[in-house]
Amino acid sequence: MYHKTRNDKSLIYLRPTFLLAMNPSVKIFSGTGSQKLAEKIASRFGVPLGKVNIQKFSDGEFQPIFLESIRGDYVFLVQSTYAPTDNIMELLLMIDAAKRASAYKIIAVIPYYGYARQDRKDKPRVAIGSKLIATLLEAAGADRVITMDLHASQIQAFFDIPVDHLDSSAIFIPYIEQLKLANLTFAAPDVGSTNRVREIASYFNAEMVICDKHRKRANEIASMVVIGDVADRDIVLIDDICDTGGTLAKAAGLLKEKGARSVRALCTHPVLSGKAYENIENSVLEELIVCDTIPLKQESAKIRALSVADLFAIAIRNAYENKSITSLFIHSQLRGRDK
Repeated sequence: MYHKTRNDKSLIYLRPTFLLAMNPSVKIFSGTGSQKLAEKIASRFGVPLGKVNIQKFSDGEFQPIFLESIRGDYVFLVQSTYAPTDNIMELLLMIDAAKRASAYKIIAVIPYYGYARQDRKDKPRVAIGSKLIATLLEAAGADRVITMDLHASQIQAFFDIPVDHLDSSAIFIPYIEQLKLANLTFAAPDVGSTNRVREIASYFNAEMVICDKHRKRANEIASMVVIGDVADRDIVLIDDICDTGGTLAKAAGLLKEKGARSVRALCTHPVLSGKAYENIENSVLEELIVCDTIPLKQESAKIRALSVADLFAIAIRNAYENKSITSLFIHSQLRGRDK
């Protein structure tokens, strides 16, 4: 574009000495709930973790303040929304602050999406918490969400913005392969986990069984039965969340009673509330392998965390470069093996 000089009757036009190029950079920030994971993700991506201060007041109120310019940038905010609910409110305030600071795009990176178990009306007069959280994220100003292993994949439909739903099988499959179990069999700890377990079992061409449970109330199992043969098998239980550990402990004990040679469990999100650590330690489980979507509260001889940092760093780069993330999913690997 050319500009005419003021009070210039000779109509001399001046060419600008520079042109603005639209080239947003990437900034990754963390809430207080996912600091260590965010540091790993930023390191794998190749940028320093952004500077943000969560100012806290004596009454418990807090206010996020970005300590560097984010105008025109891709801003990725890493925060798992596990208890307490401060983590959710903190993320919402960070999104709002980024929007008001003129960020180009705001992507909420939520390794563990809290309230995902409230995904439907399974009884009269209850809230659908996962829908409410989706509405709040959009209202705050998020342009996109990157998350992992939602309790129900249809939660993606609660959003009117893009959702990248990552799969922990990319983390767990290499671990299972290096175990070299002779009679590998996969087990779903409840009927709701069957699709997740079936995909991994198909990858290994292995059999699967189902532990069908009935609850009296939340976190309390009334009864459980095993559907399938587990005699002399090395069982791997697969689930998305380990909360109190009661389901895994009961399932492992029942599988052992039915003749299983060994039982171990792989769960994405280590909520581990109540007596979870005690339940796992006192169970017949060989080990519980989890992801670091939620930081572990304490050490345990039976519990080990695998990092999701590489997976999220790749997803962030692909989102920034407008590339597909299909290659990160197990069904893509299965199609590749069939060719």
